[in-house]
Amino acid sequence: MKIAIICFDDFTDLDVFLPWDLLNRVRLVGGIADWEVKLLGTASSHVSMAGLRIPMHGMVEEANTLDAVLFASGRGVQPLFKDPAYLSRFQLSPDRQLIGSMCSGALLLGALGYLTGKRATTYPTAAVQLAAFGVEVVNESFVNNGNISTAAGCLAGQDLSAWVIDSLMGNEMTQRVLETVQPVGQGLEITL
Repeated sequence: MKIAIICFDDFTDLDVFLPWDLLNRVRLVGGIADWEVKLLGTASSHVSMAGLRIPMHGMVEEANTLDAVLFASGRGVQPLFKDPAYLSRFQLSPDRQLIGSMCSGALLLGALGYLTGKRATTYPTAAVQLAAFGVEVVNESFVNNGNISTAAGCLAGQDLSAWVIDSLMGNEMTQRVLETVQPVGQGLEITL
């Protein structure tokens, strides 16, 4: 299974790194050797809103052939969702791929036409823009529409990641991964 997280300059750090960590735990904790998570962008590296430069594993076009594609959020979404040249690089298929977004990343899904007529969530500052795409914007942290999901609020990255893992690997693997990040006393237990 191959999963992409779509990055760009001025992405929200936690909206990339939380799913990156959780999704990679399928391979690291679950022992699934053919599970691969990639950061894809339009350049060899991108800089987060907090100023961290990270290398990309490939270009955004690679997302068109992968099993799951998650769009990050952040200030960098604003010019991209209005850029026809950028949007034309995506030829995703909700029939065969899982497609999701974090917070304002939903604007990219809206601009690509994947949310028209559907319920979705986004960060509150992007709600009016998302509604303009014919989307019913709801005040929920996670919304699923079959193979398309949206999450809002950085910590909802756990829900978005769990949806991908559950859809591709099943509930047992999802629980196994999530247990490794639960606060001590709520999942992991100290044994002496």
